[in-house]
Amino acid sequence: MTPNARDALETLRSAAEFNWAIVPILVIVIWLYANEVERRRWGVVFGGLALLAADTFNELWNSAFFHLTGRAPVWGAPGHSSYQILIGWNIEIVLMFTVLGLAAAKLLPNDRTLTILGIPNRVFFVGVNAALAVGIEIVLNKMGVLTWDWWWWSPGFPFIIWLIGYVPFFAACFWVHDLPDNRARVRAVGAMFGINLLFAIGLGLAGWL
Repeated sequence: MTPNARDALETLRSAAEFNWAIVPILVIVIWLYANEVERRRWGVVFGGLALLAADTFNELWNSAFFHLTGRAPVWGAPGHSSYQILIGWNIEIVLMFTVLGLAAAKLLPNDRTLTILGIPNRVFFVGVNAALAVGIEIVLNKMGVLTWDWWWWSPGFPFIIWLIGYVPFFAACFWVHDLPDNRARVRAVGAMFGINLLFAIGLGLAGWL
């Protein structure tokens, strides 16, 4: 087991580092969603939740990967956190992705047929947003708060992080945003979180969380 993985395990699901600052941040996130609900921007609301569901799935398989290899997760989040949920996932990351999906959906052009540099705007924004997210992750990795212990998941191979780590997030967000009605959105997001729940139960029963 790598030192980074060992450090992350030491704070896993421990409230020893709890900071009250996380509570007003949570309230701000709730307010942001309430603002969109008030305006009946359901595509934005469900698009944001879809991105969170996609992130949740990634965090679950990352935890499973760690237990399968016994060496390290693909990414880890050791260090100070108000609450570390999984080896690579803490409450701060959850709240960040919850808002990120909301923001990404809000920035989508209303015209789905619009092209940017000859690229369909949804495809363009998936690629650009994913690239920006990878850039931020590289900075966090350099700071030592987001650890990578596998050579193929590193600043030297950003395409893999872009393709696996972020393209699915924004693709899910925009797909759900553009569904024709709320019934379809509820079914899609409900299915995503349902799969995550079954995955989490299975990993929990196996002792892999």
